[in-house]
Amino acid sequence: MTQSVVVQVGQCGNQVGCRFWDLALREHAAVNKKGIYDEALSSFFRNVDTRSGDNGPDIYKGKICSLKARALLIDMEEGVVNEILQGPLRDVFDSKQLITDVSGSGNNWAVGHKIYGCQYRENIVEKLRKTAEHCDCLQCFFIIHSMGGGTGSGLGTFVLNLLEEEFPEVYRFVTSVYPSGEDDVVTSPYNSVLAMKELNEHADCVLPIENESLFEIVNKIHQMINSGKLGSTVKQNSLVTSSAGSAKTLEKPFDAMNNIVANLLLNLTSSARFEGSLNMDLNEISMNLVPFPRLHYLVSSLTPLYTLADVNVPSRRLDQMFSDAFSRDHQLIQADPKHSLYLACALLVRGNVQVSDLRRNIERLKPSLHFVSWNQEGWKTGLCSVPPVGHSHSLLALANNTCVKPTFIELKDRFMKLYKKKAHLHHYLQIDGMEQSCFSEAISSLSDLIEEYNELDATKGGPRIDPSRLKIAV
Repeated sequence: MTQSVVVQVGQCGNQVGCRFWDLALREHAAVNKKGIYDEALSSFFRNVDTRSGDNGPDIYKGKICSLKARALLIDMEEGVVNEILQGPLRDVFDSKQLITDVSGSGNNWAVGHKIYGCQYRENIVEKLRKTAEHCDCLQCFFIIHSMGGGTGSGLGTFVLNLLEEEFPEVYRFVTSVYPSGEDDVVTSPYNSVLAMKELNEHADCVLPIENESLFEIVNKIHQMINSGKLGSTVKQNSLVTSSAGSAKTLEKPFDAMNNIVANLLLNLTSSARFEGSLNMDLNEISMNLVPFPRLHYLVSSLTPLYTLADVNVPSRRLDQMFSDAFSRDHQLIQADPKHSLYLACALLVRGNVQVSDLRRNIERLKPSLHFVSWNQEGWKTGLCSVPPVGHSHSLLALANNTCVKPTFIELKDRFMKLYKKKAHLHHYLQIDGMEQSCFSEAISSLSDLIEEYNELDATKGGPRIDPSRLKIAV
């Protein structure tokens, strides 16, 4: 069994990470009734003998003693991490695996990357090595961060570079939350584009997620609850309701939004944690879905959307679930993959689903999807027998699709609006090691990426040429 380590950076990264660990524990508790430390748990948790203090040895078999998350928590403001340490998950995190400061990065990529990166480099490397030493077979690092702030974008991408230097053989999956156009951080376009250059160069796979899409999904659930369409009892004290059981007003429904991202990660890692008739290794995702090194942005969609485990919803019909995964409403970025070009697609199914169900649905959907001519059979499938808590089955679709391009074009436009006026630039240029060339290189990197997607899009709709078959002389 392989192990993975989660590195959560900045306010957003730590809040999403907190939801992930909470839901992961619930999921394992639903399956592991006897409280035995098994291989499934070992993929993301250590079992530590804490009877002689926090530094006790790891226990590899037998009863669960004290579970510790394979995680590193980093934030340059201590508020969110302190909140986690005072909350119900406080015992899940090893106190030695936290790195915090007090002043924050002031929404400035350069402060996070150049100042805090240099200041905390040795500390971060030491803690990463410590975490890695507790793993028998470390397969993957998951970084969770946002693109708009200073710590998430700046220090988050600094950590990504460190991982490539220190652990070049270990896969680097990055979950990046992109700001919306109405973001309240004025400098978020600068931070996002500077971070994008690092993601282009150092990540194996990036799962871009847009705040706007998350908000719309949560809004949709909220409307369905209020209209009574769900059938539908809403669970008490859930993330989409108040303790009184009435639906919350959705001014800033961050808990529910973070929950969706946490569920994406739960489904992504389910094959690594549980058994299934067609298990998909994490390294297979990168191997099968990324044909060109820079085009490693995977558009994700979840179905059912109510994986929030908040709403008692009748299960979607299986075939409907597959159709939903390709509809615009279920994407975690503002995109419509059906009308764009697929390089490859992965379907990770959980629950009581047969391989024949998978094949039938792929054949049914295939005619309506545009795949590149050289990869018409570019499907990767995984079946995990353990469904999410409260559901009979679920589906995560990961698409390497040119529909991600408009997100990048919009980001570039927002960057250029500021950059043309040189607005706020002095805040960055006063940081040691930060020059104007950093900005021109970053926007050039993003423009090149957009151009690569343009070239692929230009091939869409052309005649499909089947490769000639190898002729065998008899």
